[in-house]
Order: sequence, then structure tokens, then C-alpha cells
Amino acid sequence: MPDPNPPTGRDAALRTDNRAMGRKLVVVVAAMFAFGYALVPVYRTICNALGINVLSLAELDAPGVSSAAPANGQVDATRTITIEFDANVRGPWDFKPEVASMQVHPGQLATVVYEFRNRQARTMTAQAIPSYAPQQAMSHFNKVECFCFQQHTLGPGESRRWPVVFVVDDKLPKDVHTITLSYTFFEVGGKTPAEPQAMAAPGAPKARS
Repeated sequence: MPDPNPPTGRDAALRTDNRAMGRKLVVVVAAMFAFGYALVPVYRTICNALGINVLSLAELDAPGVSSAAPANGQVDATRTITIEFDANVRGPWDFKPEVASMQVHPGQLATVVYEFRNRQARTMTAQAIPSYAPQQAMSHFNKVECFCFQQHTLGPGESRRWPVVFVVDDKLPKDVHTITLSYTFFEVGGKTPAEPQAMAAPGAPKARS
């Protein structure tokens, strides 16, 4: 039986164009998927070539010093720097590092974990401010990840564990053998505390509240 509505030349051309467009879209989608799939290894290759660290926290051995060295090969194994960790609080909560100190080589990726507990019966939002001794070490102490980058809200009695992932620059002056990293944790909305006095004069007693 003949088609009562045979396609015209215009309809046939439109169908042909639609099929061609569909094939092109399939090719574009496939190309986009392939590009996205290849983007991660390409990104890692570029970062490794430029000496940029792309190690994620999930790949780190915490707590302590990571066994993985930065890809740029700038670890100075001839020098050992002692990093001391200090914690000061301005309120009714617990805040301390899991280890008091560790030894690292300049250029070596390291991780320390700090513990925090809200001892109050209310929710609070707090933030930490860091300080360094000697002061000249600040520009050579590079934090890759740090809880001090943002504010944190904790419920009544809630506890948290936060990592600080850092690298000491291999350009650290040769006469610096010990760096003290100190954090003061304060509740947001209150008065920001001054820099801990222990940081103002290296070797002075560390005051804690």
C-alpha cells in the first residue's frame, strides 16, 4: 500500500541533517568524556614536571611524617629541623597537638594532627591563628593543609581531629635548627587574642590559660 504522505524533498533533507547532527553530537560527547578521563594523569604529569605537590590527605600516612617525598626532589637530607607544636586556648575547650615535636628535613612533606573538644553545653564557632618562632621561619613554613584556613562549628561536647600538612622550605636559614608552631584557638565573635607571648621571645616560658 503506498504511503499516503510520502516525504517531500525538504523532509528528506531535514532527516538527513538531523542524522548528521546526531552523529556529530555523539562524537563531541565521546571526545569530552575522553578529555575528562585523561585530564587527571595529564594534570599530575604537569604538576610533577613543575615540582607542584599534588599529594592528597588520603594518600598521607597520618599522624607523623609522610614517607612520600615531594616529586621535585628538593628534600635536603643533610639537614634536620626540629618542629615544636604548641597550643593555646581562650575559652572552655580542649586543644592540643597529638605529638609535642617531630624532626623533618627541609623540603619533606610532614603531617601533625591537632585535637579539639568543645567542653561547653552549647554550639560554638571558633578559629585558630598561627604564630612562629623564630619569626624569620614564618616565610619558610609552607602549610599545604591547615584547619586554621577556616572557621569551625562544633556542637556541645563535640570532638574533632584536624591535620596540618606542611613543608619547611629548603631555603630556611642555616642557623635555624628549631621552629615552634603555635596556635591560639578562640571563639569567633569574641575579641581576637594577641599573639602568644611565647612567640615574641624564643626561649621564654609558654603561658597557657
